Amino acid sequence: MTAARANRGIKRPSAAILYVVALAVLLLAAWHVYRPGLAGDFLFDDFGNLPAIGATGPIDNLAALARYLTSGDADPTGRPLTLASFLLDARDWPANAYSFKVTNLLLHLLNGALLCAVLLRLGIAVGLKPDHARAAALFGAGAWLMHPLFVSTTLYVVQREAMLPATFVLIALLGWTRSREWLESNHPKRAVTGMTASILGCTLLATLCKANGVLLPLLLLLVEWIVLSPYRPIRADAVKPLYRRMLVLLLIVPSLLLALGLLGALPVAIHAAPEVRNWSVGQRLLTEPRVLLDYLGLLWVPRAHSLGLFTDGFVVSRGWLHPPTTGPCMLGIFVLIAAGLALRKKYPAVALALLFYFAGQLLESTWIPLELYYEHRNYLPAMLMFWPVGIVLTARSSLRWVGPSMALAILVMLGMLTHERATSWGNGYTQAQKWAAFNPGSARAQASAAQYDLAHGRPHLAAARLLNALPSHPDDLQIPVNLVGAECRLGDLRPETLHSVDHSLMTSRVGGELMFKWFDTALDMATRKECRGLDFAALQAMLDAMRSNPHWRSIPGRQQDIEHLQGLLYLAQHRPDQALSAFDRALILDPQPDAALEQAATLGAEGYPLQGLAHLNFWRTLPPSKPAPFGMPRIHAWILERQHYWECEALRLRKTLQTDAMSPVKHARRHAKTQAIGR
Repeated sequence: MTAARANRGIKRPSAAILYVVALAVLLLAAWHVYRPGLAGDFLFDDFGNLPAIGATGPIDNLAALARYLTSGDADPTGRPLTLASFLLDARDWPANAYSFKVTNLLLHLLNGALLCAVLLRLGIAVGLKPDHARAAALFGAGAWLMHPLFVSTTLYVVQREAMLPATFVLIALLGWTRSREWLESNHPKRAVTGMTASILGCTLLATLCKANGVLLPLLLLLVEWIVLSPYRPIRADAVKPLYRRMLVLLLIVPSLLLALGLLGALPVAIHAAPEVRNWSVGQRLLTEPRVLLDYLGLLWVPRAHSLGLFTDGFVVSRGWLHPPTTGPCMLGIFVLIAAGLALRKKYPAVALALLFYFAGQLLESTWIPLELYYEHRNYLPAMLMFWPVGIVLTARSSLRWVGPSMALAILVMLGMLTHERATSWGNGYTQAQKWAAFNPGSARAQASAAQYDLAHGRPHLAAARLLNALPSHPDDLQIPVNLVGAECRLGDLRPETLHSVDHSLMTSRVGGELMFKWFDTALDMATRKECRGLDFAALQAMLDAMRSNPHWRSIPGRQQDIEHLQGLLYLAQHRPDQALSAFDRALILDPQPDAALEQAATLGAEGYPLQGLAHLNFWRTLPPSKPAPFGMPRIHAWILERQHYWECEALRLRKTLQTDAMSPVKHARRHAKTQAIGR
């Protein structure tokens, strides 16, 4: 038997099986390149969001679950589905970061598989042959899956909120395209159900993960306009009117409502931005084109390292030529959008990738006063970015293996870069040092690296780093505050450092939350006399500086914080009546039950239960606090009210304070202990 006959007798695997195998290999490779990063720490906003898991105790009953799922306040929706997803990894706090990061990575792999399925359907829609469509889909999804830019989304636990909307967008794309097929095959009821579930259902679910989920109808409208309608039109006359109605009701009307909502948010943004940011809305709109082109540069010229999480050093555009790249970048964005519109008939994949990207940036890169720059904002918008390259590289040509070889080489290169970046994410200390080196203009990066220096017993390095950063960030509170910690570890706090803290407190627009959290640590050091130069007089000077800050005088929450901190300082000085007065003043500004209970409990814990009871009694005389903001915060307040949560907590605290007040021996011992600490 000849070799040719023998070969004819062997059954070759089908193209579909090879496609599935290739996708599985791609997903395993992505797991491998990300795996070093799974050992990393919680970071930055993780600590501001994840502790809510245990804020009112373990999530081990329905009442605790309801309180937790409604506790979010980042969007009007509170992002409850994202909060729910964290319960896959922990039911109480503190917790280990590893499980959270594994779940994030599995979600990234799921998104990669869904994206491959979407790109395959789009490739078939634009007329690619099945083998070509499969190869292009594998490359487009693989390049996105392996791209190093998305390490800062996948391995940053809290950014699951950016990953989950992408999941529902991809599910909606698959559902919509499948429903169109049912419409063409004369199954109108099934098609209407599928289309409605795909748009309304997935938009709702995506928005409950993060607000940019509301972009789903607009994104799908672009897919319909550029690819599906021109290349896969609905030809059956009987269902054309139904199809048009579904387009209008499910895609066009929601997109128009989105536009109206964005326009309606503009006046609020103009008013709110100066209160919370160091720039105006106009300056933000001038800056964002530079930000977007920087994103595109990172996408198309990938590298092992980037700005990471600490992008607060990005220079704000104060005018069309300040910095000089502002005007050209603005022009560049208009050119790219115009190119997307012009190319939609001849090169639909290129047009869709461009317009999908810019549409995906509408919420986070226009006038809503969010921070200027974050890499994770590219996770959803860039999903179609590499598909046109895949179409070109996997097309048949006379040099049959050149294109596929280049495609494979690109994926390998991306994997190597991602592996290197993930390895940095797996070591918090190394990561912090690299970010500080790559972000010399970022106060956050320098402060974070200094904190790691202190944690690793290197206060000299921390102090030197912060002293070097201080002249560039005189109004940024985190530099002098961390410098206080470093110098205290060295044994001598310089008066110049205290002056820098006071100056920042008098001039900064942001950072009040940092002071509120740090003051407890500083107060404990002053009470124990652990740091020469950091005493009660220095802390009082800091509070006086906060009071003189013109940007904080009109913010009730910031004034409430100041009075609360004043009360803590009086308590450390064993002046309970003055502390009670300060806590009462804080409560007048905003009589929230959590503040009242916390302050009363603090008075009791410091040995002054009578003052704690007096504070609770004073709280009862105040008018009800203002209604919670519209959205999930109001639902959360309603849940707490229905559960009588604050009533039960107040009753429990009152009984504890009454018991302590009736136990003079215990009271005396606690008071003597606090006096001994003061001495």
